[in-house]
Amino acid sequence: MNRIDQRFQELKASGRCALVPYVTAGHPSPDASVEVLHAAVAAGADLVELGMPFSDVMADGPVIQNACAKALEHGTHLDDVLAMAREFRIKDSTTPLILMGYTNPIERRGAERFAAEAAEAGVDALLIVDCPADEADDLRGLLADQGLHQIFLIAPTTNDHRLEHAARLAGGFVYYVSIKGVTGAASLDVESLGPMIEKVRARVDLPVAVGFGIREPAQAAAVAEIADAVVIGSALVDRLDRCESVEQAVAAVSDFLGPVREAMDARRNTDEARTAVI
Repeated sequence: MNRIDQRFQELKASGRCALVPYVTAGHPSPDASVEVLHAAVAAGADLVELGMPFSDVMADGPVIQNACAKALEHGTHLDDVLAMAREFRIKDSTTPLILMGYTNPIERRGAERFAAEAAEAGVDALLIVDCPADEADDLRGLLADQGLHQIFLIAPTTNDHRLEHAARLAGGFVYYVSIKGVTGAASLDVESLGPMIEKVRARVDLPVAVGFGIREPAQAAAVAEIADAVVIGSALVDRLDRCESVEQAVAAVSDFLGPVREAMDARRNTDEARTAVI
């Protein structure tokens, strides 16, 4: 069984919402990346996303654009990302690891070769931003052959046809983009999420993760009430950008994600207590 499926089964059984942080490979430095992933898990992350640096991250805002640019300046390329995945697996054999990025580097390497290398490195899924479900048949098949899921983004503007197509092809979970625009570009309106999440759930028989615009523990806790997973990227990457050492990066991850995890769990415990009283 894919680690993602196993993890969401465990979370459902315990009534917990997944915390899924995103970090860019090679940022704030190549030496820090694996330690940052381990620190995220220690702080309460249930799954982790590792961004593959690329020069044209069109769906990402200035924070992640900057992180990718710095990672590329440090010489972080696809071989390094796969090496980081292998190193992460030495100490952690259970936490699902998702690679997030764009089509171009995968096509340059060869999709079949990349799928095999990613599986060998201990990766569990790919989220390719510019590869929507209606263009993903070939890549999805190659990934499935290696036991990897392909995760698709669903936006407020996704029509029913594309949503149903994603439902047929997606694996692991679907990622609902909670705001229009690029990552980190706007504030999250939690109140508007409920009906959209229910619309997705009516068509997709997979966990629903929500990301984009989640910056604070209170927001994460509110999203955790209606989603199966909370994805946090730009807010964490921004804090990592200020770090000048591996030690500072590890501390930044712990200091930021720890309160987020606590807030998510506290909201769940409050809801359980309220239900018990009622």
